[in-house]
This record gives sequence, structure tokens and C-alpha cells, in this order.
Amino acid sequence: MRKLVNKIIFFVNSLVAFALLMSYLLPYVSPQTFPLLSVLSLAVPILIVINSLFFVYWLIFLKRKMLLSLIVLILGISHVSSLYKLRGKSSDETSGTLSLLSFNVHAFNRFQWIDSDRIPEDVSKLIKDENPDIFCAQEFYNNPNIDFSQYVNKYENFHHKSRELALVIFSKYRIINKGSLNFKKTANNVIFADIVLSKDTVRVYNVHLQSHGISTKTDDLAKADSQKLYRRIQTSFVKQQSQAEQLIAHMRSSPYKNIVMGDFNNTAYSYIYDKIKSENLQDTFKEAGKGFGKTFNFELFPARIDFILVPDETEVISFKSFDVELSDHYPIFAKIKL
Repeated sequence: MRKLVNKIIFFVNSLVAFALLMSYLLPYVSPQTFPLLSVLSLAVPILIVINSLFFVYWLIFLKRKMLLSLIVLILGISHVSSLYKLRGKSSDETSGTLSLLSFNVHAFNRFQWIDSDRIPEDVSKLIKDENPDIFCAQEFYNNPNIDFSQYVNKYENFHHKSRELALVIFSKYRIINKGSLNFKKTANNVIFADIVLSKDTVRVYNVHLQSHGISTKTDDLAKADSQKLYRRIQTSFVKQQSQAEQLIAHMRSSPYKNIVMGDFNNTAYSYIYDKIKSENLQDTFKEAGKGFGKTFNFELFPARIDFILVPDETEVISFKSFDVELSDHYPIFAKIKL
């Protein structure tokens, strides 16, 4: 009986290992070319965890079958390190450093998604306590109870000329140029600001790529029509590719070093992330983070869809994500030395 059970388990193990192996192609296959494979990027963390459990299962029984998942995990070690980091960096160094914070504030709980009346004040306190030199906010809403008065420079860009949700770059340093990429037929966008530091000028991009418009709750996903859900995600990934290509073209015309921060609405296993990061950028979480680095409240797995990407030649001093319930996202903070 045990032999039969083990055969079934190994068959499932083989399917999951193959799916994870296929996911390693994700950075090289565009959503427009193969949309089905791009959707797999959302499942990569689950596939890594399941393969790890299969490895442990066969290891306990000292079966050579453990080699299947072990080899697949080793082949994708960069995928594993994007999910979880054993060791991070932490430093109190401030001399010559630049601190960056990105946070999708989800309109400061405008429609009471979270059972709290103090979200604007709590977000204000977090930003004041962490005191980043540059703060990029997505889904910003002009709530009267927010206080970011420590910033003398900022660039707001509201969607479709409305006074609703905005992208905002707050800076302690002088902004000498600013602009918007103005994506068509979407509420998502990218803005940028050229910021003069003490010894250099950098271009900071605040990114909010195409949203999927799906529920993050397991029960809601289980009830959803799978075909409609797939088509919606497929459409948003195709839009993200177009937006990423527009961003990359703009970055290549920049006269300064680029820093890219914000909500990608996609994972570190995706074509979109890989193409943006390939523009001589490094992921601050992978350089100095610790743990899962979760940035989005998704019930199925610890999702990391918000990023701070900095120039390759930059020294990343520290990185942290905040496990605080102030939005459907979590703030991320990095300290770098240019």
C-alpha cells in the first residue's frame, strides 16, 4: 500500500517539479508571446514551497527521489533567493547614504478596508519615524489627516486630471525636473523626478504598473470564474509589458543614474521585472533583505510585488519591509550609498 501511495506522491512531485522548471523560462518569454506561461509567475512561490516539502518528505525516508526536487531547486537558486533570504544587512550608517521608501498607501484606507480610523495618522507617523530622504507613494489620496510636512519638495501626478488617486514623489532634496509617462487607457502610470543630491543628480521613477483587479482572498478566488480570471490576468500582463517597454525607453534617455521604486503588480520571477532590472539595476531586497520580504497582503503566499531597484554600482547598506497593517501593501525601505 505504501508503495502505491509513494508512486502517487512522486507523480505529483514530478508535475510540480516540471512546473517550477518551466517557470525558469519566465524572464525570457514575453507575455505577448506566451501569456499562459506569464501567468505562472504568480504561482512560483507556491511551487518553490511545495518542492521544498517534497524534498524534505523523501529525505525523511532516505529515498533517492529527493534528488528530483533538490536538483530543480538548485537549478533555480536565484528564484529561491528572490523568495527568501537567510541573511540580510542592517546598518545605522548615515554618512553619505541615501534612504528610500516606497509604499502603496491604498488611499489611506479611504473606504475602510481596514478596521481602523487612524490609518492616515499611522502612516504619517511611520514616515516621520523612518525619515526617508525620498518617499514614493502609490494610490495617494489627499486626506486631511496626513502630515508629510518634513518634505519641502514633492511632485504629484493625479490620474486623468482628476483629484483622486495620485503618484507622488516626496524629496528632502531639490527637484529640478519632473514628468509623467502618461500611460494610455489606464489609471496606472509612472512618474519621474530629477533630484539634486549633495554630490550627484539622480532620476527617481515612481512606478505603478497595470493592476489585475482581482481579490486577494482565497475564498473569493475559489468562487471566481477561472476562465475570466485567467483572461483578466493575461490582459494585465500584456499591458504591463507595453508599460515596461515605455519605461525602459525613457530610462535609456535619462542623463542621470536611475532609481526605480514602486508597485510592479508582478513578481521577481516575471519578464517585466527582469527586463526593468536588466537596465543596470539591482534589487535592494536581494542585496540586503532578510526573510520573505513580503510586500503585498495575499492570502495564498508571501507576495513580493513592490521593489526598490538601484544602480548596479551602488552599495546597498540595508533593506527592510514593514509588517504593519496600514494598506493592502507593506512599506519597503532601503538605504544605499551611491
